[in-house]
Amino acid sequence: MEKGQVPYNAGVMAVRTPVAAGTFYPAHPGQLTRELETCLGTTREGLGPAPGPLATAVGLILPHAGYRYSGPVAALGYRTLWALGRPQAVIILGTNHTGLGGPISFAGPGEWATPLGPLPVHEELTRALAAATGAERSDTPFREEHSVEVQLPFLQYLFGPIPIVPAVVRELSPEFCREVGQAMAGVVGRTPVALIASTDFSHYEPDQVAREKDRRALAHILNLDLEGFLEAVLRHRISICGVGTIGILISAARTLGLLGAELLAYRTSGEVVGMLDQVVGYAAVMFREVEEVA
Repeated sequence: MEKGQVPYNAGVMAVRTPVAAGTFYPAHPGQLTRELETCLGTTREGLGPAPGPLATAVGLILPHAGYRYSGPVAALGYRTLWALGRPQAVIILGTNHTGLGGPISFAGPGEWATPLGPLPVHEELTRALAAATGAERSDTPFREEHSVEVQLPFLQYLFGPIPIVPAVVRELSPEFCREVGQAMAGVVGRTPVALIASTDFSHYEPDQVAREKDRRALAHILNLDLEGFLEAVLRHRISICGVGTIGILISAARTLGLLGAELLAYRTSGEVVGMLDQVVGYAAVMFREVEEVA
């Protein structure tokens, strides 16, 4: 532990160190920068002038696998966000893979380190969201969890030390997703934040099976059909790891009026490694306000 750094579970301002660096993405800053630029297909300068402020809230579904597999899909989501503007803050609803914590857990105060530098937790927004949703604030669910962390190097590379709200979701019932999404939307209001649901889609299915199952799920997601999405997941046994994160985002997007849903990218791990017997699906989806036509 470096001098001046405190354990992440301490009751003071803390620094959460990466647990996925060196596995899901490179731990060396230079290598990580090159990997991000490969995923983005360009450098930050190649994306054009630094964006102005984001006008309204937007929602995104983005994958969280190793960058070799899902990085280019996530990058399309981030390129779209860059074109829309810089958010005031980024709320990341991660998948709870460990089972630790409550139905939804928000991180404690402090900073999250990446190989590219730290990102501050937006304390005011985090506190308001936790209070509105009745969620706990606990560092424990994040100790070995990668689903939030994997998003951070993209944000750090593109936007610098942008404030974040890390959360992980374990519950996936319709009532929970609806109520939490509405409560979060009530806090966000007109604040121009990015709300990210970090999730992969079908896991370890034959390629064509995964694609068909994910197509069914995405059809409901793009229609902002919360109940239909959750029913399809159960009926067709779709092994999406972040069902609750997507459900909350759909509910929040409906409440916020982010009714323009677009599938930006979809691929499977089979496209990368050429093995089609057991693949994982990755999707990038954007939710934003529908522009009125004069």
